[in-house]
Amino acid sequence: MIQENLANSNVEVLVRQTSKKGDPYCGDSFFYTATDEYFICVLADGLGSGRYANESSAAVIDAVKQHHSEPLVHLMEKCNKEMVNKRGAAVSIIKMYFKTKTFEYISVGNIKFFLYNHRKGKMLYPLPVTGYLSGRKVKMYIQTFEYEEGSRFILFSDGLVLREIKTFLNSHSPLECIADSILESNTVQSDDMTFILGSLQ
Repeated sequence: MIQENLANSNVEVLVRQTSKKGDPYCGDSFFYTATDEYFICVLADGLGSGRYANESSAAVIDAVKQHHSEPLVHLMEKCNKEMVNKRGAAVSIIKMYFKTKTFEYISVGNIKFFLYNHRKGKMLYPLPVTGYLSGRKVKMYIQTFEYEEGSRFILFSDGLVLREIKTFLNSHSPLECIADSILESNTVQSDDMTFILGSLQ
């Protein structure tokens, strides 16, 4: 299992990832980074599993790493171009702006994202565009939302079967404890699985 953590004055994030049946190649790839102005996070799920799924998802990550300061639509267009002659991938990108406490979300495929605003008791679930990036033209649009201090979010691939999402995000437990509870609830590992869990300050 891959485990990663990030924590600064604006955001805390942790990642958990496992490959299908212990395969050395995971079809999911992820990247996140924080600047003084924003936090950006991308999760890519290559079609199928194994080496060629990893090739597709890794190409998406490389594109975002190089150009993460650009607008999200431009980023997705670059990711889409990388899918020519590859299997393709489902991709979601979130960009959170600390000063305005807003975030932008763009997604193509079956990756899910939830954010829970504690003070309002409101769950946000931006709907993705169906399909996947394949190098062909695909419909893309950005959704913009506000978040509050203390909001928690999760971004995850379809290898995670997660119920009672609000219960996890509404918890005031440390993220490590929540991640452990999520893993305990997801005992069937029939696919690559990645989730990115975060808390916003």
